[in-house]
Amino acid sequence: MSVQKSATRLTVPALRARKGGVPIVSLTAYDVETARLADPHCDLLLVGDSLGMVVYGLPSTLAVTLDMMAAHGAAVVRGSSHAVVAIDMPFASYEQGPAQAFESAARLMAQTGAQAVKLEGGVAMAETVHFLVRRGIPVIGHVGLTPQAVNVLGGFRVQGRSRDGWPAIEADARAVAEAGAFSLVVEGVSEPLARRITGIVDIPTIGIGASAGCDGQILVTEDMLGLTPKAPKFVRRFAEVGSAMNDAFAAYATAVRDRTFPAEEETYAQKDPH
Repeated sequence: MSVQKSATRLTVPALRARKGGVPIVSLTAYDVETARLADPHCDLLLVGDSLGMVVYGLPSTLAVTLDMMAAHGAAVVRGSSHAVVAIDMPFASYEQGPAQAFESAARLMAQTGAQAVKLEGGVAMAETVHFLVRRGIPVIGHVGLTPQAVNVLGGFRVQGRSRDGWPAIEADARAVAEAGAFSLVVEGVSEPLARRITGIVDIPTIGIGASAGCDGQILVTEDMLGLTPKAPKFVRRFAEVGSAMNDAFAAYATAVRDRTFPAEEETYAQKDPH
C-alpha cells in the first residue's frame, strides 16, 4: 500500500492548541521508512534517545550522542511531511546550562530541519527551557520517569505511587509549562497523578505509561509493533511484526538453500542468445 505525503506539515502552535481537544497521536521514529509509514497517522514524531537501546543495543540512553541524534533526526524529517518532528536532547548535551543547551539544540535543528527539541527535567531545567524558547527553539518537556536520570532514580521505576511523591513531580510540570514549553511528556507515573498534572498545566500532556486522560499518547514504535523481545506493562502490542519478520527470514533461508529462489521470473534472460 502506498502512503501519500501531506502537502503541509503541522506546526508547533497547532499542537499547542490541542490542549483538551482531540488527543495528540505520537510515536518514535529513527529512520526514513518508519517515518514514511507512521507520518500520515501521527501528529508528532519523536526522534527519541531510546534509539540508543532500540537501534544500537545499548543498556540505557546515556551513551547516545548529538551525532547520533542529528543523523537519525535528519532521516525522519526526510521521511515525513505531515507530523511535527521533535528530537531528544541526549544526556550531557544541555545539563551544563542554557548556553550549552542552546548550542546543542540549534545544531540539531539546523542539521535536521526538525521543529522542536525535547529535554528531561522539571524545576532544574526551567531556566534552560525559558532560555531556549526566548531564542526561537520550541521545547517539549519531560517529567516523571526520566530515563536519563536512571542512576539517580535507582532504575526504571514508576514515579508517584505514593502521594508523598506527587508535589515534586507537580512542581516539575508547572515549572516547565510556565517556562514556555509547548507540550509535556509525562512518563511512568501513577494514573491519578498523570490526570492531575494534565489538569494543572495549560499545555498538552503526552502520556507514556501514564493515563488515557492525558492530552495525547506516545509509544516506542518497536514496542507497539512487537519488534522488541520484552516491553513494559504500559505497552499494547498493536501488531506482531517481529514474528512476521522471523517467518519471512526463515522462508527466505529455506528458499535459498533448496535453490527455489531466485526462480525464473526473478532472473534476467539474455537478450541475444548468440
